[in-house]
Amino acid sequence: MKLKQILLIVAVSAVSAIGSVMIYGKLTGSKNGTFVQTSPDGKVPVNYAGFYENGTGAGEPVDFTKASSAAVPAVVHIKTKTAAKKVTNNLGRNRNDGGMQDLFERFFGEDGYQPEQRASGSGVIISEDGYIVTNNHVITDGGEGIADEITVTLSNKKTFKAKVIGKDPSSDLAVLKIDGKGLPFLLYGNSDNVKLGQWVLAIGYPLTLETTVTAGIVSAKGRSIGINSRQSRTPIESFIQTDAAVNQGNSGGALISTDGQLIGINSAIYAPTGTYAGYSFAIPVNIVKKIVNDLIQYGDVKRGFIGISYNSKNSDNEIMVKRSGLLDGIGVYILAVPSDGGAFQSGLRKGDVITKINGNSVASGSEMSGQIASFKPGDKVPVTYFRNGKEYTVSITLKETAGKADELAAATIAETLGAELETLDSKKAGQYGIEGGVLVKKIIKGGAFSKTRMQEGFVITSVNDTYVTNIEQLGNAIRNSETGVYFEGIYPEAPGAVYRYPLIIEE
Repeated sequence: MKLKQILLIVAVSAVSAIGSVMIYGKLTGSKNGTFVQTSPDGKVPVNYAGFYENGTGAGEPVDFTKASSAAVPAVVHIKTKTAAKKVTNNLGRNRNDGGMQDLFERFFGEDGYQPEQRASGSGVIISEDGYIVTNNHVITDGGEGIADEITVTLSNKKTFKAKVIGKDPSSDLAVLKIDGKGLPFLLYGNSDNVKLGQWVLAIGYPLTLETTVTAGIVSAKGRSIGINSRQSRTPIESFIQTDAAVNQGNSGGALISTDGQLIGINSAIYAPTGTYAGYSFAIPVNIVKKIVNDLIQYGDVKRGFIGISYNSKNSDNEIMVKRSGLLDGIGVYILAVPSDGGAFQSGLRKGDVITKINGNSVASGSEMSGQIASFKPGDKVPVTYFRNGKEYTVSITLKETAGKADELAAATIAETLGAELETLDSKKAGQYGIEGGVLVKKIIKGGAFSKTRMQEGFVITSVNDTYVTNIEQLGNAIRNSETGVYFEGIYPEAPGAVYRYPLIIEE
């Protein structure tokens, strides 16, 4: 091909390219174009604020080696052993056993037998003299007790016998102690400063492997997956969700930042197959610090309460929040405010919606509990709430209890059953010839009780053959039952007659 032809082709190509760029610029920059990629003032989108402050916005190279080498020596392997033992049948022959004693004896004899159990997990050394934080479920005997023997192995293969300092099923945390000096330990970070997309490392002893380091990013914060409700009636969940590979055995291990600081304790995975499927969850270190300090100092957790009752079912809570006027459904709807609680004294009332705790947004009761978990009784916490179309912020002094148990139980159970309830007056109970009970003052249309033949004025005396004399006992009886329950009781105008109403409690 001649030189003139080559030059002509190059020239045509250049002109076409320049023309295309000009036309594209007109389309994307013109108000008359079909798509405008710039803001009216020519600035970058608001979500990119600060993105270009320290350069072009390109991601900086990340080095995991220093953080890994600093953290690995402080993460330990925990092995537990629970001796074989007899399981005594304590059911007893009474009206509550439902025939279970006969079934128990048919398969196990008068007493059952539990074989020796062994399990393993991970832990993190948090002091040079041997305090270790791990998960509560790592050191249990498979139930509510503690394993008979707990062994801790360091990354250098040194082995120690550990003793339990304290445990908290609500947050799934426990503190162990080994005898040692000059031990490596991890420094606490600040989980409130953790950001979405941030690189993190998970360190532990998964499956049958030795110390293992995996990397991922923070996928979400303030997650609640309902797993702690398996071991506690007052679960606290505000997990950091990551996509770092975590498997069985990682429980109790470290989640660290790239500067080597502890930002969480790995606690759970979300995996249909039982192994890593892309979702792992860690307890934020700010919650860990407070609970660990309490367990070491008191042997128990000193938990602060703002003093409200709320619906623990997120979908129901969201519906009530939207009805209050917050259309995004983000917040915690208050069902009741006990008169002796901190919230009542600060002006909060039934029907208000809590939107922020200490400046942090909360979308559910579990998120709210997670925020409060880092505080202790006596602390003053800023709380933002929504009422009649406006937001207000007050300071609430946390107390050691949520408030009058009867008031809280009444609100919670009333929401579940769709009724206004009241513990029966002792004088009236004597007049009716019963020890006590719960009066159904009003049945709410559309609620659970409205689907039965129960009438207002009914006095509940038992749930699934378990006697109840007050609202708190009624709540406990329902929680200890399966979804299908039946209520027995009387009508004051028909003494001597006992009525039964079956009901399916929806989850």
